Amino acid sequence: MPLIEMKNISKIYDNGVVANDHVNFSVEKGEIHALVGENGAGKSTLMKILYGIEQPTEGQIIINGKEVSFRSSLDAIDEKIGMVHQNFMLIPSFSVADNIVLGNEPLQNNKLIDKKRSVEITQELSKTYGLNVIPEAIVDSINVGMRQRVEIIKMLYREAEILIMDEPTAVLTPQETQDLFSAIHKLVDQGKTVIFITHKLREVKEISDRVTVMRLGKVIGTVDTKDVTREQIANMMVGREVFLDIKKPDINRGEKRMEIKDLTYVSETGTPVLRGVDFNLYSGEILGIAGVEGNGQTELVEVITGLKRATGGEIKVHEKNILNHTPREIRMMKVAHIPEDRLTNGVAVNASIEENLIVDRYFKKPLNKGLLMDYKEVDKHSNALIKQFSIKTPDGKLPVSSLSGGNMQKVVVARELSSDPYVLIASQPTRGIDVGATEYIREQLVQYRTDGVAVLLVSADLGEVMSLSDRIVTLYEGKITGVFPDASKATEEELGLYMLGLKEQTPEEMEKVL
Repeated sequence: MPLIEMKNISKIYDNGVVANDHVNFSVEKGEIHALVGENGAGKSTLMKILYGIEQPTEGQIIINGKEVSFRSSLDAIDEKIGMVHQNFMLIPSFSVADNIVLGNEPLQNNKLIDKKRSVEITQELSKTYGLNVIPEAIVDSINVGMRQRVEIIKMLYREAEILIMDEPTAVLTPQETQDLFSAIHKLVDQGKTVIFITHKLREVKEISDRVTVMRLGKVIGTVDTKDVTREQIANMMVGREVFLDIKKPDINRGEKRMEIKDLTYVSETGTPVLRGVDFNLYSGEILGIAGVEGNGQTELVEVITGLKRATGGEIKVHEKNILNHTPREIRMMKVAHIPEDRLTNGVAVNASIEENLIVDRYFKKPLNKGLLMDYKEVDKHSNALIKQFSIKTPDGKLPVSSLSGGNMQKVVVARELSSDPYVLIASQPTRGIDVGATEYIREQLVQYRTDGVAVLLVSADLGEVMSLSDRIVTLYEGKITGVFPDASKATEEELGLYMLGLKEQTPEEMEKVL
């Protein structure tokens, strides 16, 4: 008898969107069960139903042979189900121990919170399950890997027997990922059951016993992981053949197109975020920036593109220092930018697809005839980009908010790549989008690099950085710790050490290859 059975689960929202369509999903006790699918496939909704955050329109949930009905996550917790969310649910100013016992604190004489006992509980759970944390540390001061472990211990403190993990390795280094996998195996060895939601198919193969694939709100199939390849899983997710390995022609590196010297940035709170960053970017190459999120990558891109003002240094394009120029001035130098947050900096959500495709060129010919727009040219231009970049929409005049995340990202990519870029800054270009759109955008980045564009790639997905880049630079606490002139020879383990600041090259070593 399965530990979990979800039978004929359907979820139809008030606006008519069918998120789950008669889904059948079962999990055996003591297994690691991967759940995969493109954005919008319905996997997150299904897990929110299992955790009581959402209620199904119809269907049954059976736990240990007993039908249950969850009105909230508290009901799910009572059934020993815990969920570790992708965006951590921790209070930054509280200690690790305080976060773990929050809402169910041990008391002294049934009155005061027993802080000492909170620390002891944290230490006991940490030791039992091999989840190394520092009980007294303030959450705001600990790294991402430890925050992940705190979230898991929090669920274990509530006696969870079933753990749902939503994209648990999204921001972890290879070393932290392996530590997490070791902890997951230890949890299973002690009788726990894990549901593992991820888009990283290598991890599906490495960690799971079985995998369930969803597409368009339905279950496509459940298979033993050992019996399928990554490519077969991807094909099930997308419904067509997908090529996961990027074919990249040999590099033909040309002239220097961007030169960054001693770049510094101090935040509004006085914290040094970028500390003397130096590198060059050449035509015909992809230079990848690898680092754990929060180590200055976002600020580096925002300073280069004029969204933040640097404290010092130089950024040269066409031998001209563009440091602290406006975003429009930098764009006029043919520096294109795919921003990491498409909703904030990539698109105007209330504007049409067409308007988003011309927002950087509406004032230029042939779209503009002086005082008036040439709407025939606008239609011609936008329709050509919609076709070229396979943006799925019936009409370019629809609001961009009507598009899926992947198609919205294609609008951003189409606009930036069609701007005839001299330099392209691509920040998290495939974050939060489906396998098909990811494949397409990666192919486009490689094509433009091969055609001679200088590409700076910033991505939290180390696999993406390694597969697309020609050279790799590692960033830790706003400082370059290593330069790898041939990305094909770098390993995840080696890069991880530099990303964590455990290793650092000398300035002389880096200068030779920058």
